Amino acid sequence: MKSRIGAQLGDVAAAHPRAFELGTLIVSVLLSLLGAVIGVHLITTLGILANTSVIGAVIAMLIGRFSFLGLSKFRDPHRQNIVQSAISSATFAAANGLLAPIAIPYALGMPELVWPMLIGCALGVLIDVFILYRAFGSRFMPASAPWPPGVAAAETIKAGAEGGKRALVLVGGAVVGVVGSLFSLPMAAAGVALIGNFWALLMFGIGLLLSQYAPALWNVNLSEMYVAHGVMIGAGVVALLQVVWLIVGSRTKKAKLTETARIQAVAEDETLQYTIDGTKLGRSLGLGYVLFVLGALLIALVGGAMNALSVWGLIGFVFFAGVAAIVHELIVGLAAMHAGWFPAFAVTLIFLIFGLVLGLPTVPLVMLVAYCSATGPAFADMGYDYKTGWILRRELKPWKASELAGRREQLKASIVAIAVAIGVVAVSWEGLFSEGKLPPSSKVFADTIVAGLTDPQIMVTMALWAIPGALIQFFGGSKRQMGVLFATGLLVATPNAGWLVLVALLARIVWTKYRGEQGEQELSLVGAGVIAADSIMNVGKVIKF
Repeated sequence: MKSRIGAQLGDVAAAHPRAFELGTLIVSVLLSLLGAVIGVHLITTLGILANTSVIGAVIAMLIGRFSFLGLSKFRDPHRQNIVQSAISSATFAAANGLLAPIAIPYALGMPELVWPMLIGCALGVLIDVFILYRAFGSRFMPASAPWPPGVAAAETIKAGAEGGKRALVLVGGAVVGVVGSLFSLPMAAAGVALIGNFWALLMFGIGLLLSQYAPALWNVNLSEMYVAHGVMIGAGVVALLQVVWLIVGSRTKKAKLTETARIQAVAEDETLQYTIDGTKLGRSLGLGYVLFVLGALLIALVGGAMNALSVWGLIGFVFFAGVAAIVHELIVGLAAMHAGWFPAFAVTLIFLIFGLVLGLPTVPLVMLVAYCSATGPAFADMGYDYKTGWILRRELKPWKASELAGRREQLKASIVAIAVAIGVVAVSWEGLFSEGKLPPSSKVFADTIVAGLTDPQIMVTMALWAIPGALIQFFGGSKRQMGVLFATGLLVATPNAGWLVLVALLARIVWTKYRGEQGEQELSLVGAGVIAADSIMNVGKVIKF
């Protein structure tokens, strides 16, 4: 079986567009440079980040309209998928994975830690991409899960290739997104609600509304009281246990299978489109943790954390930093998979509080926070890009070999993009920071460290609120991730996003009841158009600055 799949993979890989083809590589590098610049500018001026994958797909479509210099080959949707993966990876890596984390020590008056942390954060981003490549397509992170921005990019590419009614529906959704964005509404929330898991998004919307109206109704701020953080801790712990159960359960199930049943299970997995089994997933997560620990050890040695720690303290620090990095990554990935939004800032803040309560010295604490915050965004973003590729490759035969070959080319393009992002951040951070252009999230982390939240009551509050978070996550199950998404809503606290989510969910119920399965497909196109327009409008704000 393995030899047959390997032979198919080799044949299909030879036919699939290559990331390192000269023309594709040049376009990927140029778009990566554009994405990195956009990401750095947005994160330092607006404190937000737009998903640029749709922009990359549109640019690739436009390039494909030219017939000279071999540019017409960019009409191929799979080549467009490669270059949109590149620009998207560069945007998130430069802004969330690199610049925002290294701004934390600078904001604390420790510019000497910027270069060590840039090295550590670059490693964290690369490890992120490696783990996602080895986890995407498993029962834990299935390709069939929503990954809404990935659907948006895929539907944009397909509509551009097919035209007709699909293009009109997509454009209609884009018009709705543009109009809403002109009124400063977070239209991506509505688009996500038309695509993602219904129950997960319902809890997300409820969390958003509670966080928005709790101050006015009850005169309480759920984030400042660390209620939202406690709910996320409880939901996150149960989510991790569910991951373990998926891995162990998969191994137990396979051990009990007869040879006939084993063959049948493999065929069933093909139908369900799982490409990673539980054993491979467990090995990948285990190896990822080891790599995160080694990365933490490197930044501790280079950055001088060992000067503030004993030998046992250093050992404890690197193991705890490894746990923080991989837990942060998984929680962010789960939220992104179901909702298209991820609480990277909030989850990092949780580990910052843990570090303060544990009494970590300032330098190791800064390293922990910066290293932790670097993981997750690239992980989530790559999930979106792989989802796009998965949708575009679904009809190819043989399917599994085509999917694995295409995903490998996306990985190559992402690595190139990350290298470009590292270069952009390396040459630009000093000028930006010296002008006071620091990401707002970095300032919050710095202020929290200075404040020194050592009040034991904080941990008591979070422990109490972890209970309902754990219960919601447990009863919702691993597929819905209701606890994680409820906590995400509480932490994100974007004004009016909750109403948009609930209105979109209501429209989804009505429309699918009227149109059936065809209605689901139409709503996916509308949602894709809304998300695409919202992303482009956010990027357009760069011009205003």
